[in-house]
Amino acid sequence: MRAIVQDEYGPPHMLSLGEVPIPTPGAGDVLIRVHAAGVDYGVWHLMTGLPLIARLGFGLRRPRNRVPGMDVAGVVESVGANVTAFRPGDEVYGEATGAYAEFALARPGKLARKPANLSFTEAAAVPVSGVTASRAVGQVTAGEKVLVIGAGGGVGSFATQLAVAGGAHVTGVCSTAKADLVRSLGAQAVIDYTREPLTGTYDLIIDIAGIRPLALLRGLLAERGRLVIVGGEGGGRWFGGLGRLLAARLITPFTRQRLDALIALTRTADLDALRDLIEAGAVRPAVGRTYSLAEASTAVGDLAAGNAPGKLVITVD
Repeated sequence: MRAIVQDEYGPPHMLSLGEVPIPTPGAGDVLIRVHAAGVDYGVWHLMTGLPLIARLGFGLRRPRNRVPGMDVAGVVESVGANVTAFRPGDEVYGEATGAYAEFALARPGKLARKPANLSFTEAAAVPVSGVTASRAVGQVTAGEKVLVIGAGGGVGSFATQLAVAGGAHVTGVCSTAKADLVRSLGAQAVIDYTREPLTGTYDLIIDIAGIRPLALLRGLLAERGRLVIVGGEGGGRWFGGLGRLLAARLITPFTRQRLDALIALTRTADLDALRDLIEAGAVRPAVGRTYSLAEASTAVGDLAAGNAPGKLVITVD
């Protein structure tokens, strides 16, 4: 089958189109014929092997999984002997191993039925970003003030919509190029970080892949407000943004503010809940740009450069 392969860590040009065997599902696996796959920062970290400490899980010298990609939407090709939740022909979306290929393996606990009103391309934009955003927003209360930093990206576009759907007053932080998208998602206010500083006081701040110091973010947070850090860049090669995440966890017991470092795991229940919201019209994936499988390296490069609004998706059809 055709697949994007990577045999060593490095920049996007390390990703190349090649031929690999179709994976064989084990007893607890689902084999998916991939129609589309999402692009997210997890793929970038796996590609570069940064921060270096992450290689303890990814593979010390080279990626343990040659084929990257997690977000997936497609059709079930076959299932293992122990899988009862899905059968061949089901249209699914969720998280897989090696999604940048014509076929990929997934565990049934990380899959769900695809939203009926979405194309495969749109559905592939949902799983990792949508689940992460849902966990970050949590149970907002009507009238709460929410600041979404990185509102124009994959996670941010979902977080903005989910907070608005919960009745919150949402301020989205983004670049000039993404401001129109953020407004279209329902944000009542937009801060263009290239032109103006962050101001105001918020009950919830969601900081996505950010580098801003904790002290600055806490200064924008209400006395009993909640800060959710989703990923994080910057820092050194060894630990990257992990230092900021750890600091948030250490400070929390000593303040009335709640500082959370979020690591969201995709589960069927989360995907089912998102499907219900999508089919009800409460949220929608914001697909910013699509790429062919052969253009995967360009897609990951565009993600890292922050050039495109919304979620980037690779089509495999």
